[in-house]
Amino acid sequence: MMEPDSELLTISRQCELLNFPRSTYYFQPRGESEENLELMLAIDKYHMENAAFGSRQIAKDFDISRKRAKRLMRIMGIEAVYPKPRTTRPEQGHEIYPYLLRDLEITGPNHVWSTDITYIPMARGFVYLTAVIDWYSRYILSWRLSNTLERSFCIEALEDALSTGHKPEIFNTDQGSQYTSVEFTGVLKRNNIRISMDGKNRALDNVFIERFWRTVKYEEVYLNHYDSVWELEDHLTRWFDFYRFRRRHSSLDYRRPAEVYFG
Repeated sequence: MMEPDSELLTISRQCELLNFPRSTYYFQPRGESEENLELMLAIDKYHMENAAFGSRQIAKDFDISRKRAKRLMRIMGIEAVYPKPRTTRPEQGHEIYPYLLRDLEITGPNHVWSTDITYIPMARGFVYLTAVIDWYSRYILSWRLSNTLERSFCIEALEDALSTGHKPEIFNTDQGSQYTSVEFTGVLKRNNIRISMDGKNRALDNVFIERFWRTVKYEEVYLNHYDSVWELEDHLTRWFDFYRFRRRHSSLDYRRPAEVYFG
């Protein structure tokens, strides 16, 4: 139990002792109307089923203006997946790396890891979830929540995964600014990990993390309404343990991710 008025331990020290991110302690729900939050949840479910549909289609199907659809999609961090005539230019100082996984046979644990960010609705707000997954075993090595799309929580998740004492040969991401930043790629370079990035608007290049988002949302997130980030954190902690150590996967010959990763 956190004690904000403690004279013995600072908030930082309490978070450290509880292995609890400070960003979660200071979390404040994002300010959107109840109507918009309900609409964003519906759009999130819609996008999970129709990833190729953009703001124009969403505006028509939900009977809202395209401007509103585009704004909500931008807040949620989602976009339609389809080929575009020009690729997005990286932010100044950010480098785009080639995709290294095409036709690559994944031979065992720690061959390829990847990461991504997804939107998580709450009863009165929303947060973002990031996770690091091992492609071969589908084992989740780390995860973090944040109320912003700043790169810091992505770097925390990466460093947490590497703190296990394992590291991949290749680390794959999309071309989001969180992952092309020198801070994020610098962690990978210092650990001599090869960097791979999806082709622009090619969701299937990072297919295993995309499938995982679908699993966590349909098996946990969409079934519950979280009144606080504490409640969300508690639910996700229990669900991630279930996913890693108890949930069997048909693609793994009905073994559990932990069995395959550690076995």
